[in-house]
Amino acid sequence: MYENIEFRRFGYLRDPLYLACVVLYVVNRFWIKPNCDIYFFHAWLNDVICIPFTVPPMLWLLRRLRLRFHDGPPTLMEITIPLLMISWAFEIYLPNTAMFRDVTVADPWDIVAYAVGAAAAGGFWGFWYKK
Repeated sequence: MYENIEFRRFGYLRDPLYLACVVLYVVNRFWIKPNCDIYFFHAWLNDVICIPFTVPPMLWLLRRLRLRFHDGPPTLMEITIPLLMISWAFEIYLPNTAMFRDVTVADPWDIVAYAVGAAAAGGFWGFWYKK
């Protein structure tokens, strides 16, 4: 995917999108949700920021374990695999598991929100880290 393009070193836990998502999550959790009735903030904001929130720590860990062999921005596969795993786990598997059936609900729109966040994050990372 990135064979002929030069990229700056990926920021991992210092990535600006990751840090913005951390701040946005905290602000949403402790200020926006309690004070706002807009459904998007209660239902989908955390889903939209899920991939840019989880991919950098995952890649940082893989790099520390020497299972990631470059410091470029996340590749398409490094974004798609967590997207598929999170979608399957939280929207297909857990809502159909007896232990979680009463506390989780499958919502196909959550998968759309994950995908929108993944696409936006991929675009951002591809642009931000290009030399």
